[in-house]
Amino acid sequence: MYDYFSFLQAHDLTWDDCNRGEEKHLVGAYRDYSLDVVKLRRSTVRHRLTYVTSFYEYAHRKGWIASLPFGYEDRLVRRGQGFLSHTVGSGRRAMVRDVTPRAHRDLPKFLSTTEVKLLLAAATNEHHRMMVCLGLGTGLRKEELATFPLSYVFDPERRGDRSRNVKVLLDPEDGTGMKTKGGKPREIYMSRTLMADLFHYAKHRRGERASVSGKDHAPLFLNQDGVPYSGDGKGLDRIVRLIGCKAGPKAWTHKLRHTYATHTLVTLQRNRTTNKIEPVVFLQRQLGHASVQTTMVYLHLINELADDAVLAYDDELHEMADGLHG
Repeated sequence: MYDYFSFLQAHDLTWDDCNRGEEKHLVGAYRDYSLDVVKLRRSTVRHRLTYVTSFYEYAHRKGWIASLPFGYEDRLVRRGQGFLSHTVGSGRRAMVRDVTPRAHRDLPKFLSTTEVKLLLAAATNEHHRMMVCLGLGTGLRKEELATFPLSYVFDPERRGDRSRNVKVLLDPEDGTGMKTKGGKPREIYMSRTLMADLFHYAKHRRGERASVSGKDHAPLFLNQDGVPYSGDGKGLDRIVRLIGCKAGPKAWTHKLRHTYATHTLVTLQRNRTTNKIEPVVFLQRQLGHASVQTTMVYLHLINELADDAVLAYDDELHEMADGLHG
C-alpha cells in the first residue's frame, strides 16, 4: 500500500478520484507502471494489487468512494497443485478483478496479412469464405457469426450515406435470433465493401443452400443441408479450423476476432491525428467487451509488434474480398 500511495503522490493523483473519465483507471495505471517502467515481476504486481484492490473494495463498502477504479471479468482460472486438484480439469471460470495481470502474459494470436491471404485462398467454398470475411471484417464471436441474421444485410448503394463504413445494430431482442454475449445489444461498424459483398452473396449464392431444406431460416449462413449452424457457433468454428489446416496457418473463429482487433487498433493508433475517435474505446464497443481493460491487451500486443505490414490490413482485406464477385 505504501508503494501504491507513493505512486499516486509522485504523479499528483488522488486515491479516491475513481471517475476520472479516462480509459485507464488509477489501479490500471499503477499496474502498467509497475510492469512496464519499474519492471517488477508479474507475480509481485499481482500480489501488490491484491492489497490495493481489497482496500478499494473495503472503501466502497464503507461509502468512502462511489465506484471502484476497476471492474470484474470472467476468466479461466487454472487449477492448483493441491490434493485432488487433478479431478477438476484444467481450470474453471471465475469473476476476477480485471486489473489483475494474468499469471502468464499470453498475448492473443492473430494472422498476418500474408496468412489472411492464404486463408482466404484456401476457402474455395464461397459460403465458407464469406464466413471468414465477416469474422475478419468485424471481429464477431463464433456464436455471433453463426446467428448473424439475413435481415441485417442490405445493399449499401441504396443508402444515402456514402461514408466508408456502415452501422449495424446487433439486437438479441429484435426477433431475428441474433445472439450476443450476455444478450446485450450493440452497434458495430463494418466496411461498405464488406456489406456489399454480403449483399451479393445473400442475393446470388445463399439460395443454393436455402433451397436444400426448402424452409426459410433467419441466419445468413446455412450448412450444406440448408439449415442454420448450431447457435453456439461450434460447427462454424470447425469449418474455419479445417480451412486453416488446408491453408497452413492455424485458424479458428476467435483468432479471426483477434486478427480484426489487432490490425484495426494498429491502423487507428497510427491515424490518431486524423481520427476523432479514441482507438481503444472504439474497439471495446466494436468487440462488445464489458471492460476496457479486456481490450487493453491488444494495446499491449501492438506495442510489441515490428511488422509494419499490419497497416495495410483493412485495404488489403477489401481488395481480397473484391475477388468474391469474380
